[in-house]
Amino acid sequence: MIKISIVIPCRNEVKYIFDFLNSVIENDYPKEYMEIFIIDGESTDGTLKIIEEFKRRNSTIKILFNKKKTVPYALNMGIKAASGDYIIRLDVHTRIPQNYFSELINSAQNLNADNVGTICLTDIKNKNSRSIAIKKVLSNQFGVGNSYFRIGSDRIREVDTVPFGCFKKEVFEKVGLFNENLERNQDIELNKRIKRVGGAIFLIPNIYSIYFAREEYLPFAKNNFATGMWNILTIYLSKRMDSISLRHFIPLIFILSIVIPLFLSIYNLTFILISFFVIIVYVLFIFFISLKLNEKGTSILSIIMTFVILHFSYGFGSLVGIFKINFLFKQ
Repeated sequence: MIKISIVIPCRNEVKYIFDFLNSVIENDYPKEYMEIFIIDGESTDGTLKIIEEFKRRNSTIKILFNKKKTVPYALNMGIKAASGDYIIRLDVHTRIPQNYFSELINSAQNLNADNVGTICLTDIKNKNSRSIAIKKVLSNQFGVGNSYFRIGSDRIREVDTVPFGCFKKEVFEKVGLFNENLERNQDIELNKRIKRVGGAIFLIPNIYSIYFAREEYLPFAKNNFATGMWNILTIYLSKRMDSISLRHFIPLIFILSIVIPLFLSIYNLTFILISFFVIIVYVLFIFFISLKLNEKGTSILSIIMTFVILHFSYGFGSLVGIFKINFLFKQ
């Protein structure tokens, strides 16, 4: 039997931690062949109390303390402590089915994969017009691009990245640990390194994890703004243009197609027509997509608003990232 190590970064997740840990503990993988590392970043909201209660009832759980409070540092702490042949990275915002670990390990061995991951279904805990719209948009190709782990797949695919991977432990000896300079995109950047040395990463469609999205527009916008910004910073800090994929720059290209003509209109007013044209085409496009996505409990307006917030916050985040490189990281 293959021994596995589960690595879970965590900080101030009182809303999600109980249900998440239940789904981990209730898994069908033999407990004597698994260890669970929860790396807590000095939680202050009661999260740690819940974790400690689970630990009292489950000897497989080990708690590590992350004074740096960052995700990649936590992940590396867990990997260094792990004794399993495979390391599975999880997120507290998820919930997993009972056969999750066994299916991952079987697939990893059958495919001789360096990393395997599953479809990640988006869900929300509290249903209202905004949260349902967020769920719909984050599961739509126009919202998230061609990420198969988000939009789904009907077959096993070799891909460039997966969320919450199941890694051969020896992979980290080949390509190194997670980049601790990256507050975001550490999974993508690591997977790109794996691909560069000829490693195989597969998405398997027969199981899934459920990811619970942010349910209000302000935290949703802040999260996407930070992700967009870190797309640019990831390239700078990793010194590699291929550390993330082209699809991550589409919102930035969209924003620039509006902003640059507006700037040029200072010299020639006709350039402003380009910006108007881009905006009109965009609004018409998301209107017709929103018509298709609309369902009971939400509204077309909520879905349109969600698309706009997603694309503009993400795109402006990348634009700010460019200025951060120029003004904050200049040597």
